[in-house]
Amino acid sequence: MPPKGDSRIPQTCMNESKQHSRLGEKSMLNMATRIECIFFSEFHPTLGPKITYQVPEEYISRELFDTVQVYIITKPELQNKLITVTAMEKKLIGCPVCIEHKKYSRNALLFNLGLVCDAQTNTCALEPIVKKLAGYLTTLELESGFISKEESKQKLLPIMSTLLDDLNATGACTLPIDDSNTIQLKLIQQRKDPPTVQEYDVPVFTECKELFIKSQWDLTTQQILPYIDGFRHIQKISAEADVELNLVRIAVQNLLYYGVVTLVSIFQYSNVYCTTPKVQSLIDDKSIQDECLSYVSKQGQKRASLRDVFQLYCGLSPGTTVRDLCSRYSQQLQRVDERSA
Repeated sequence: MPPKGDSRIPQTCMNESKQHSRLGEKSMLNMATRIECIFFSEFHPTLGPKITYQVPEEYISRELFDTVQVYIITKPELQNKLITVTAMEKKLIGCPVCIEHKKYSRNALLFNLGLVCDAQTNTCALEPIVKKLAGYLTTLELESGFISKEESKQKLLPIMSTLLDDLNATGACTLPIDDSNTIQLKLIQQRKDPPTVQEYDVPVFTECKELFIKSQWDLTTQQILPYIDGFRHIQKISAEADVELNLVRIAVQNLLYYGVVTLVSIFQYSNVYCTTPKVQSLIDDKSIQDECLSYVSKQGQKRASLRDVFQLYCGLSPGTTVRDLCSRYSQQLQRVDERSA
């Protein structure tokens, strides 16, 4: 239940929204960064820059390649750097590699394994993938001549096909190449910077606290976790956990970044709260009912009834303070903790 004028969703509906968000997060990420094509380009001693393999075939036209080839097989100044170029409504991302050795024709092996997306695609999440692929192929070439030997280079085509399918389908790919090398890639969601945490903000877990794996976080976060209860504000957490205020703010901001907590205002009986239309899900969804009733019921007492809780929510309106609500619905609040509701 957000205070009047606050855009935050009701606490009763917060976990439902979080669950739907996480279910759709992977598919939304993949849709936003869909890879249209994977290509392998190299410098041929007589033909010059060429596309040796691409999946799907003939996706990159001769005209498109001629337009961007100087950014695919590049001069030394641009080698081993991420390059993104947009042309003919396509966006190409690559990391041109140059391995110098006298065994190669012209004393160097130049190649580039790149990705093609629609010109409007935000490719930030794909850049680490391209960089890592360049590193894998460099290692394979240095260890076994994987690129320079025609027999092993032909294995690139099925590898590229698998990469395209798996990255678009699941956002991850694990692909054994030989006994000692495995390609492991994963698309990482680009998250927005979290808001600045103030000393009066109250952090609230967005999922069951018991599922939180404490050991995955830094020592400061581990120290303050027991004090995050949805009621203590940042300054109080700092004092009770005996952790410097700025460190607490940084730790909570990190938890915000990963969606582990959200921030609400300090609970006061003078606050005014309003429900949103999502409160209807409390009636429609049995799982949300169970979660809500478990959360708002007073500890050590019989579980609150859905009728009482929903009546309390419906009693919230502009101009009605929590103090007014408690006076008006004292009977319904016998088993409900108004701070949690």
